[in-house]
Amino acid sequence: MMSISSFKQLIAWQKGHKLVIDVYKCTKTFPKEEIFVLTSQLRRCAISITSNIAEGFSRKSIKEKEQFYSIALGSLTELQNQILIAFDIEYIDEETYLLLEEQSEEVRRIINGLIKSSSARG
Repeated sequence: MMSISSFKQLIAWQKGHKLVIDVYKCTKTFPKEEIFVLTSQLRRCAISITSNIAEGFSRKSIKEKEQFYSIALGSLTELQNQILIAFDIEYIDEETYLLLEEQSEEVRRIINGLIKSSSARG
């Protein structure tokens, strides 16, 4: 088995990073009055997911790793809520909503696997 030496090699981070990019792309079309509200919230949540995965990767103790991975899950849930709001107020269409929702569920499954994998090593 190959050893992972960088957070960028984690599938959770890679899929999360794709989600961040897609959130940035879709929020470019939001009304200007949302720049400091929903646009900012969506972007910060998405970034928080990958930031916490990266920080968790660098932590030495299993407990700390799990804490940061769990925070990433919390940010992901917050993002899913905001994506639903953006869809409900018609800032994103159904196709975009379904794409982001599918991506976020995939990231959720992978982060949960990362947490379980960390626990198994401890």
